[in-house]
Amino acid sequence: MEMTNYSLQADSKLDAGSFDGLNRQNGGDSAEVSVPLAQRAAPMDGDNLYRLRDRKFLLEDKKRLCALALGTAVLGIVLMIIHAETCPFIYKPGSHIALILNCSISLSTVCLLVLIIAFHYKDIRLFIIDHNQVDWRIAITSQRVLVITLELIVCVIHPVGTYWEVGLHVNSSSSAPPCISNHQGETLMDTELLLSMLMFLRLYLVHRTILLHSKVLLSASYRSIGSLNNINFTFRFVLKVLMNKYPGRTLLVFILCFWLTASWMLTLCEKTQESTGHMDTALWLVAITFLTVGYGDVSPNTTCGKAVCLFTGVMGVACTAMLVAVVTKTLALNKGEKHVHFFMLDIQISKRQIRHAAANVLRECWLLHRANLAKGNCGEHRRHQRCLLEAIRFRHLRLKQRKLRDYVSEMVDLPKMQMIMCDLSANWNNSYRELEQRILSMEQKLDELSRCFHQTSELLSQVLRHRNPEI
Repeated sequence: MEMTNYSLQADSKLDAGSFDGLNRQNGGDSAEVSVPLAQRAAPMDGDNLYRLRDRKFLLEDKKRLCALALGTAVLGIVLMIIHAETCPFIYKPGSHIALILNCSISLSTVCLLVLIIAFHYKDIRLFIIDHNQVDWRIAITSQRVLVITLELIVCVIHPVGTYWEVGLHVNSSSSAPPCISNHQGETLMDTELLLSMLMFLRLYLVHRTILLHSKVLLSASYRSIGSLNNINFTFRFVLKVLMNKYPGRTLLVFILCFWLTASWMLTLCEKTQESTGHMDTALWLVAITFLTVGYGDVSPNTTCGKAVCLFTGVMGVACTAMLVAVVTKTLALNKGEKHVHFFMLDIQISKRQIRHAAANVLRECWLLHRANLAKGNCGEHRRHQRCLLEAIRFRHLRLKQRKLRDYVSEMVDLPKMQMIMCDLSANWNNSYRELEQRILSMEQKLDELSRCFHQTSELLSQVLRHRNPEI
C-alpha cells in the first residue's frame, strides 16, 4: 500500500491530503512526486479547506463502496439459495449449470473481498486526514488488522462442493455423484451445508450501510451537537434513534427478515427429513419457537436444526421484550393527557364526597333516631351508631383523593421545581451583573474623588508656598 504518492489533476494547486506528499504541476500533466518527511514544506494557507474537501470525497467513496459490498454480498447469498433449491430438481452437481452457478458465487466473493479492502483503504486515508498525520502506518493498529482479517474470513466463506465433485468426476471413471442432499460422502455434505449457512454472516454489512447512509451521520447539526456532547456516532446510537422514531417499522422489518432467513436455514438443515424438510413446516416451527409457544407437534431432528431453533428462541425472547417496551410506550399517556385524566378523577371524587357523604349522614341519623324511639334492640342501635360514625368520617374517599393528589404532585413538582430554579438562577445572574456594574461605578467614582483630593492638596500647597515662601 503506497500512501506517500498522490496524483493531482491539471487544475490542482495544493496538496490534497496530509499523507500524500507534495505534488506540483509540470506542463499541465499530472505528476507523482514523493518528497521525504524532512523536506516537506510547512502547511500553506487554505490547506485545511483541501483537507475538508478530501474528507468529504472519502466519506462519499466509503458510502458507495459499502453499498456495493452489501449488494455483492446479497447477490452471492441469492445465488447460493438458487443453487441449493434447484440442484436436486433441475440439474446435477457435476453439470455445467452447477459449475456456472458456483463460479458466479466465487466471482461475487472475489468482488466482495476487493470492495472490503478498498473500503478499509479509504477508511485509513480518512483516519490520516482527520488526525493530520503523514505516515500511514500510524493508522494500522492491531485492532484494525484483526477487524480486517475477520471481515475477509467471513466474506471468503462460500460453498465449494461443486468443484470437489467435478474433481471426483474427472479423477474417477464412475458416474457423476448425486446432488448435495443425496451425496455419498457425509463429510462433503456437512461441509457444503455449513458453508452455505455461514454465508449469511455477510449480512453484517447491513449495520455499516445503515450507519453510513443514515441522516444522523450526514447531518452537520447532529455531528456538531454530538461533538460538543462527546457522542460517538456508532450503529448503536443510530439504532436507538431509529427505535425512538420508528419503533414499529424497525421491529417489523427485523422480525420478518429473521423469520424468513431462519426458516430457510432450518429447511436446509432438515432437508433429508420428511416431516420438517419443507418450507411451510419450517415457517410454522420458527414462528412457534420465536413466540416461545412450543406446541410440540413439530420438532427438529438434526443438530443443525436444533441449533437454529435455539437461536430463534433466544432472539424471540429479546424481540418480545422490545415489543412489550414499544407497546407500553405507545399506550402510555403523555403529560397533557395525564393532567386531564387526573383532574377529572379529582373532580369525580370531590363530587362523590360532597353528594354522598351528606346523604349518608342524614340517613344514618334518621335510622339511629328511629332505633332510639323503638328502644327494642341494642344491637341494632349500636350498628346504626357505627354506620353514622363511618358516614361522618368518609375516610376512604379522603384517602383516595390524597393518593391521587400526591401522584399528581409527583408528576408536576419536578418540572415546576426545575422552572423555579431556572427563574431563580436567571434572577441571581441579573442581580450579580447589576451588583458588578454598581461596584465598578463606585470604584470609578472613588478614583475620581482621590484624584480631586490630590489635585486640591497640590493647589493648596502651591497657594501656601506663594503666600509664605518660608513654609
